[in-house]
Amino acid sequence: MEMVQIVGIGLIATLLILIVKEQKPVFAFLLAVFTGIYLFLFLIGKIDTVIRVLENLASRSGVPTIYLQTILKIIGIAYIAEFGAQIVRDAGQESIASKIEFAGKVLILAMAVPIISIIVETVLNLLPAGG
Repeated sequence: MEMVQIVGIGLIATLLILIVKEQKPVFAFLLAVFTGIYLFLFLIGKIDTVIRVLENLASRSGVPTIYLQTILKIIGIAYIAEFGAQIVRDAGQESIASKIEFAGKVLILAMAVPIISIIVETVLNLLPAGG
């Protein structure tokens, strides 16, 4: 049922944007931005539920919470960068949207380095010594 609501909001916003766009393109853009923000806020509860389930699984499995927190931050950066880039694209600024996506990728890489180094150390420790 929630998906029907999301699609309904999207369709209504799209129709309003198409009607307003000819006369007031700035209002059409603002309507698109506010619709995106509203839909994001609509999904916050679902995101919170997923995070709680993952935290529960991590604690039951003995995985240090720092790893889960880092992975969740990486996912958050990816979603925020994509959301921001889409909004900027809606405004017709492809170049800036590409820069937002690039910045997101660099931040993800920077946050992933500690996890990658731990994985490499673990693999090296599993290999037989000597060769």
